[in-house]
Amino acid sequence: MSERIDVKKTYKLFINGAFPRSESGRTYEVKTSKGAFLANACQSSRKDLREAVVAARAAHNGWSKATAYNRGQILYRIAEMLQARTGEFVQEIMITTGVTKVKAEKEVLQAIDTLVWYAGWSDKISSLTGANNPVAGPFYNFTIPESMGVVAAVAPENPSLLGLIESIAPVITSGNTVIVLASTKAPLSAMSFAEVLATSDLPAGVINVLTGKKDEIAPWMASHMDIDAMDISGLSSKLTSEIKVAGAENLKRIYSFKGATAARITAFAESKTIWHTIGV
Repeated sequence: MSERIDVKKTYKLFINGAFPRSESGRTYEVKTSKGAFLANACQSSRKDLREAVVAARAAHNGWSKATAYNRGQILYRIAEMLQARTGEFVQEIMITTGVTKVKAEKEVLQAIDTLVWYAGWSDKISSLTGANNPVAGPFYNFTIPESMGVVAAVAPENPSLLGLIESIAPVITSGNTVIVLASTKAPLSAMSFAEVLATSDLPAGVINVLTGKKDEIAPWMASHMDIDAMDISGLSSKLTSEIKVAGAENLKRIYSFKGATAARITAFAESKTIWHTIGV
């Protein structure tokens, strides 16, 4: 039997529930932790970002109006599907980052647990941040959390899968839609996770995944007038000032976090106050 030729994969983007190539046609090489060629990944362009924002904006109305219970069930379903492909993600993390199998398995299990944790928060966050406010007069006054809109997130370089999920899960929990820029050096698990999303119950456009250079794409995210907020947890400190200046033009909220916390949900939520007369 002749020796077979290994088929190298080109990982595409994930925009509006589909897997397009970058309109620019640009790709870059993804290498193993030892420097060997592994695959090609798309190098996203400004137009790719615009397409992702359009998709996220179009999906926001339906996703934000879905019940908190429904959003939680979808997050839980994504966790189930990720768990079913644990072995694949472990191998991708090992080959791109060079960590041991034990550490890679730990990261995947933490990613699954993070999705489940935020799924549980979906119908409880209003109890934490909402209120029945005392007012003088024959009125009820309620404050409830609502989604902000379209959020851009820059995932950390490492851990590539867990960092990605920590960036997107809290954002969509409260009804926002998201464009996430995956790890540049280790994007394989992010794009494989996009395959999980594509076959889950998640509506198209709620999560959009881009790959490419952070120092190129993040400033475009910051200056885009239809992106309402950013999570820059995966950016280097030298880019932070530039991003904040660019985002100031449309009063973009910009945050940076570490780990999974409820604050990552509330940071991307608006407080809506409702007045209602007391019936006689």
